Amino acid sequence: MYLCYRRCMRTSCLFSRTLRGACGENMAVNTDQGELQTQHQSQGDEDRSIFRADSGSGEDSLDNLIRRCPLTPSLSPRKRTTSQSKTEPPLLRTSKRTIYTAGRPPWYNVTGTTFKEAFVIGLCGGSASGKTTVANKIIEALDVPWVVLLSMDSFYKVLSKEEQELAAKNEYNFDHPDAFDFELLVNVLRKLKKGKSIKVPVYDFTMHSRRKEWKTVYGANVVIFEGILAFANKELLKLLDMKVFVDTDSDIRLVRRLKRDISERGRDIVGVIKQYNKFVKPAFEQYIEPTVQVADIVVPRGGENFVALDLIVQHVHSQLEKREITVRAALASAHQGQPLPKTLSVMESTPQVRGMHTIIRNKDTNRDEFIFYSKRLMRLLIEHALSFLPLKPVSVETPQGTIYEGKRLSGQRITGVSILRAGETMEQALMAVCKDIRLGKILIQTNHDTGEPELHYLRLPKDISEDYVILMDSTVSTGAAALMAVRVLLDHDVQEDKIFLLSLLMAEMGVHSVAYAFPKVRIITTAVDKKVNDEFHIIPGIGNFGDRYFGTDAPSDWYESDEGMDY
Repeated sequence: MYLCYRRCMRTSCLFSRTLRGACGENMAVNTDQGELQTQHQSQGDEDRSIFRADSGSGEDSLDNLIRRCPLTPSLSPRKRTTSQSKTEPPLLRTSKRTIYTAGRPPWYNVTGTTFKEAFVIGLCGGSASGKTTVANKIIEALDVPWVVLLSMDSFYKVLSKEEQELAAKNEYNFDHPDAFDFELLVNVLRKLKKGKSIKVPVYDFTMHSRRKEWKTVYGANVVIFEGILAFANKELLKLLDMKVFVDTDSDIRLVRRLKRDISERGRDIVGVIKQYNKFVKPAFEQYIEPTVQVADIVVPRGGENFVALDLIVQHVHSQLEKREITVRAALASAHQGQPLPKTLSVMESTPQVRGMHTIIRNKDTNRDEFIFYSKRLMRLLIEHALSFLPLKPVSVETPQGTIYEGKRLSGQRITGVSILRAGETMEQALMAVCKDIRLGKILIQTNHDTGEPELHYLRLPKDISEDYVILMDSTVSTGAAALMAVRVLLDHDVQEDKIFLLSLLMAEMGVHSVAYAFPKVRIITTAVDKKVNDEFHIIPGIGNFGDRYFGTDAPSDWYESDEGMDY
């Protein structure tokens, strides 16, 4: 069960204009985070810290839990419960306005390599000890975007026919280490920690099997991994930055398990108790309880222990602050005076091309003419870019019965990805040239407070890793947004030399930034301007392409990504 939380941290800087396109309404809402200190409590010579602070008993008593526990399954049809939770929507809507989520800041340095790994919290404890509740309380208190909740329940092994028959009779031990696919789990968690896109299996508890559809997870600042045997594997332990053991009374855990398995998983009380006594309790005593020794923090009473939860949150905040990185300022001061890279291709400045640039750069050009000549230029740029795709020789027979020796694309698929908002304007030109092309979208906005680009939204086609990708943005100034977009594609296993970055106008600074970080990416544009001013706008430039194209006006204190004011 994973859950990707993108939390809204401040709503005071809402943007009133409507951005067109599939994701055109997304934008950043940010907040300043105060300095937080981590408190530790030592215990003898041990390195781990165990918090057993009382914060008031909010647990249900055993008698109350039993009274609320149904003794027989509901007569309604079984619900197909899975190990995968729904994902919160990326924005919140009210009747009058939209409250937008916070974005993901850079997780890489100016060389394009991953600079900071996700902070991984491991939650271990007995069955029904309240691990998921603790995880949700931590996520709520962290109040940071891009948190992923990954459950060990998703990684049960695929059962054979005989094992499925045993499971149906409550005779299969799901609490034994052999029941889990640790090899897959370690591989998935390692890639997620490194910032890669991963696929998580979905386990159906009613059918005791994995579903065919796997869920894609990407973009974690914090990963919370919870499971009964989260500390039982040495390779898993190496991936955990913080290890938390949730300690709950065995009677409470039994009553919770009865409620859950009867009401949610369609089991009967006799089968649940039989399975508990035969497998669950012995496994806890043999495999789970001893792992408390490796825990950094022990949380009695689970989600009601607010003191322990506060200490966990403070520590995570302090670790995240240490991992902060600035990209745009570093790009602005790098690569000055260097020759333009060989991977750059500038379209020939013919009289026609120069004439169209004259029109769209003119501040007095009306919107209709700006759109018309921008589209013409986009079409020429797309045609020019396609000439760099690999072609293979092919012979065809003409209607006159003669053979023509020609060229054809080498069979590999092409996918277009636009950096929203203004990059989306290039999609029509791409679709007019490439029949049935697949499209993806990435929304990157500049944080108003930090000046750094932030990833807010992405939607990429399936199996994009083998495709040639045409990455589109209207203008590139410092290259900060383009750098982030290319990093996203690489995290989804797209090969660097199969990425083509297309832009109507680029600054030399942006060209150098992308080429230095990703030397195999092909950079294609219609023109390159030499200067960028103190506000990172291209000089002489083209103005705010998105506003001029869509007919909107940005407030003076708001900055968008590279597609905005030549940013």
